[in-house]
Amino acid sequence: MDWLNYHHLLYFWTVAKEGSITRASQQLDLAQPTISAQLHTLEEAFGEPLFVRTGRNLVLTDFGRLVYRYAEQIFGLGKELQNAVQTRPSSRVLRLTVGIAEVLPKSLVHKILQPALEMDQPVQLVCHEDKPERLLAEMNLLGLDLVLSDTPVPAGSKVRAFGHLLGSCGVTFLASPAQADRLSGDFPGNLNGAPLLLPVEGTALRRGLDNWFAKLSIKPSVIAEFHDSSLIEAFGHAGSGIFVVPERVADDISRVHQLVTIGTTTEVEERFFAISADRKFRHPAVQAISDAARANLFPMATAAAATTSAPTTPPPSGAAPSVSV
Repeated sequence: MDWLNYHHLLYFWTVAKEGSITRASQQLDLAQPTISAQLHTLEEAFGEPLFVRTGRNLVLTDFGRLVYRYAEQIFGLGKELQNAVQTRPSSRVLRLTVGIAEVLPKSLVHKILQPALEMDQPVQLVCHEDKPERLLAEMNLLGLDLVLSDTPVPAGSKVRAFGHLLGSCGVTFLASPAQADRLSGDFPGNLNGAPLLLPVEGTALRRGLDNWFAKLSIKPSVIAEFHDSSLIEAFGHAGSGIFVVPERVADDISRVHQLVTIGTTTEVEERFFAISADRKFRHPAVQAISDAARANLFPMATAAAATTSAPTTPPPSGAAPSVSV
């Protein structure tokens, strides 16, 4: 069988549902001999019988039950399609499916994705949160238009994907007022021995922080390690320890949760990538996200931010070209 005749499958499905050719003919408004002939043609195409006759009744064979299960799904989806077409709004809604690395702060993710929701064309946003490597591996399976991550596509990855740098910024250390009052000395020296809430080892931010601490001979007390940035913030808000956020959203987080800024450094830099299956963005909402991030969230002209201990170099300016991995 080179191709499936869906009319014949529809007749079979209706007969199986109605329980007889007579009722199916009434449902389909077709003559009984026509339906019988089409069923026979479908059985010949499959090479196996779909029904056996028991008295006056038609009973599905084992093979017939298999075909019926598939027909149920096929025509069920067809009905859903009809409903979607009939009830769709006057302007077509764009569906944007995004994978989000769980280490990314949710407040920053919101800022990155917000331009998609402000487009003239309505956008329906669907988000999946997981580890970046798992999101990349399941990119096609989940139908992801975009993956937001703090790392590019790993070298040697078997997934065909392209990393687009959205921008970068320094990091800010935040704490509850009570936690901040316990610190003594100036930043960053006051982090020595201080209770810290950090991302787990192996993440890009953790590697940057560990290298910076080693360079300055700072040995903080690591109270807890997390995969999920939202858990870090939750423990930080509760006063369990000092935590780190991208400098770009530090003011928003400290204002909402009444936190104290301990200090900011650009010697530890967070980078943010939009990873897609295409070298160039094809989805208009993804393009809007990229344009807004580079123009507003991580602008090309970035004023140098310094730690209180010494001036530092600002993060690289401008938007990097797409990198194929």
